[in-house]
Amino acid sequence: MSLVVQKYGGASVSNIGSIGKVAENIIKRAKQGNRIVAVVSAMAGETDRLTNLARKIMDPPDRRELDVIISSGEQVSSGLLCMKIKSLGHEAVSFQGHQVRVTTNNVFSGAKIKTIDDRKIREALDSGMVVVIAGFQGVDDDGNVTTLGRGGSDLTAVAVASVLDADSCELYKDVAGIFSADPLVCKDARKLDKICYEEMLEMASAGSKVLQARAVEHASKFSIPLHVRPMNTPEKEGTLVMEESSMESMEEAIISGVSSDKNQAKLTIADVPDQPGIAAKIFSVLASEDISVDMIVQNISHDGVNDVTFTVPRVEFKRASKATRKLSKEIGARQVESEDNIAKISLIGIGMRSHSGVASRMFKTLAREKINIMMISTSEIKISCIVQERETARAVRALHDEFFGGKKKSGKKK
Repeated sequence: MSLVVQKYGGASVSNIGSIGKVAENIIKRAKQGNRIVAVVSAMAGETDRLTNLARKIMDPPDRRELDVIISSGEQVSSGLLCMKIKSLGHEAVSFQGHQVRVTTNNVFSGAKIKTIDDRKIREALDSGMVVVIAGFQGVDDDGNVTTLGRGGSDLTAVAVASVLDADSCELYKDVAGIFSADPLVCKDARKLDKICYEEMLEMASAGSKVLQARAVEHASKFSIPLHVRPMNTPEKEGTLVMEESSMESMEEAIISGVSSDKNQAKLTIADVPDQPGIAAKIFSVLASEDISVDMIVQNISHDGVNDVTFTVPRVEFKRASKATRKLSKEIGARQVESEDNIAKISLIGIGMRSHSGVASRMFKTLAREKINIMMISTSEIKISCIVQERETARAVRALHDEFFGGKKKSGKKK
C-alpha cells in the first residue's frame, strides 16, 4: 500500500464544484489501495483578498497579524474538502498547521519549517482515514501563527512527504505540467516530461510560478521526486521533477526553459564611498529587514566613489527603498535611484555546462529585437537579464524561438 502526499492549489479548490472534483480524485486514489495525505491551499484569490483587507486598516500590514489573517484561508479550504470527502462516504480528518506541529522560525510571512510532528497524521492513516492538512501555515516556538510565503503550500506538501517518507509527492496544478515558457506568453511553449531539481529550482527562482523555489530545494535535499499533474485531467502524467542522475541523455537539450519575472524592482545607491566594508553594511541592513536581494552590480570606482545597483522583489520595494534611503545618508552616498517597471528574463538549462555561446546568442537575440539589457547575472546553468517590463513578452517569445524553434511539441528528456 503506497503512501501518497498530494497538494491541491488555489485553482483546484476555487469553488464548491472544484472541491468536489478534488474529493473524487482523492477517493479514487484511496480506493486503488493508496493512503492519501492531501495538502490544500486557500481558495483562489482568497489570500489576496485577505491581504487587501488588512491593507485597508494598516499599510504595510503588521506582519505578525497579517499571518493570523491570511492563514485562515487554508483553514476554510481544508475544512470544506474534508467535509466533501466525508459526504461521499469516505472517512477523513483535517489538521491545521498547529495541530500537527508544523514548527517554524519566527520570520512572519516567510517562515522556514523546522520540524513536523507526524504522530497524528500516522494515527489517522492507520485508521483508514484520508488526512487533509492546511498548507502554507505553521507556528513558531512561542505559538505564534506563521506563514511560509507565496506558494508555501508546495513546501508544506514536500515537508510532509519527507517526514512521512512518502512513496510519492503529487502537486496538482491548473496547468498540464512544467513548460519551456509560460504558455500564456509563448504559444509554442513545450511541456517537459522530466526536469532535474537544479533546473526547476532555477526556473522557480527566475519567475516560474508553477512550484515554489523553497519546495524544490527541500525536495532536492531529501531526494523526493515531485510529480506535477494537471487537475483538470489528473490521469495524465504531467512533469516529473527528479535527480539529474535519474535522467537519461541529458545532452539532448541545451536550454530547458525561458522564464520571466515581473515581480522585480531596481535600486541604485549613487556615489557610494569606495571604502572597505561599505557593501557589507548595505546588504547587512537589507538582510536585517528580511529583504531578499537578487542581482547585484557595482561599477568601477571613479573619483573615490562608485554606484551599487541591486534588485529586490517588487513586493518588498517600499521597505527596501525606505531602508536604502536612510542608509545612504549614513554612508555619505549622493542619492538613491529606484525603478519598479522592470522584469527579469532568464535562460535555464544544464546543457550550458557543456555548450559555449549561449550568452552570445541570448544577447544577440535581444539586440535584434532592440531590447535594452540593464543588468546581467549568470550562474552555471542560468543567464538572467533585467529589461523594461513592457518588453517582457517580446523577449520571452524571441528567446524561445531562438533556442527551441517554432514547433510545439512535448519536451521529452530520454
